[in-house]
Amino acid sequence: MRTQAPPAVTHHRTARIDGLEIFYREAGPADAPAVVLLHGFPSSSHMYRNLIPALADRYRVVAPDLPGFGLSAMPARTEFDYGFGRFADIVEGLLDNLGVGRFALYVMDYGAPTGFRLALKNPERIAALITQNGNAYEDGLQDFWDQTRALWADNSAANRDALRGFMTLDGTRFQYVDGVRDISRLDPAAWLHDQLFLDRPGNVDIQLDIIYDYRTNVELYPAFQSYFRTFRPPTLIVWGANDRIFPVEAARAFLRDLPDAELHLLDSGHFALEDKGDEIVPLMRDFLQRHLPS
Repeated sequence: MRTQAPPAVTHHRTARIDGLEIFYREAGPADAPAVVLLHGFPSSSHMYRNLIPALADRYRVVAPDLPGFGLSAMPARTEFDYGFGRFADIVEGLLDNLGVGRFALYVMDYGAPTGFRLALKNPERIAALITQNGNAYEDGLQDFWDQTRALWADNSAANRDALRGFMTLDGTRFQYVDGVRDISRLDPAAWLHDQLFLDRPGNVDIQLDIIYDYRTNVELYPAFQSYFRTFRPPTLIVWGANDRIFPVEAARAFLRDLPDAELHLLDSGHFALEDKGDEIVPLMRDFLQRHLPS
């Protein structure tokens, strides 16, 4: 009688990078090809809790929490420059610390500009790219971003206050449920977990600093797009087509610079992995088998 292999064990670890305790999840053989998962706002590596064991039979999977998110350190705003440039530095430092050289990169939301900055610095390290509602185009910044654009133009108390509601439980739940056809497929613990960390004293202002810094990513969009055209990383686009934060036009925009990318539009929203993991996992495994053979 054939027995099923036991699921891979996920290890929960910390490393000290640039003076900060950085939490990360890791699974799979240490000598296997690496897959790095970068999370979005307002989540953490917790969003990959189901994806990690689904890949770890063949790959070394590493998923860090960015500073100020999840279980990584949350230094005071006066002690750390919260922004995507520093996030990329921290992730690079962690991967160097773990001996991860070349890897496939999965990005979602905030993970996208963090990961694309890594790609600009070290294009030779990116073996393949998977983007799930991770934007790199003005096409993806539509009406939803009007209040954020106002903050980018004027980082005033009034414009910051206008965005505070997005940090509440209602705002966090919205990101998970909006555009999802069957919300019974969603685990409510996901947004409750995120909110637990958002509600830490001082974190809302940290998050507003990060939102303000996001404007620097938009300035880098031409550089990201040039990287895509120049290096042509094998790319899988798995996108919640009902996402109002990064709408479907953002997914299709990648094809301008990556015409060979594989595009899959899913009947889901921003956090498509939460309810469409059963579709995303086989797409990823097939893609990785072709471009990052184990």
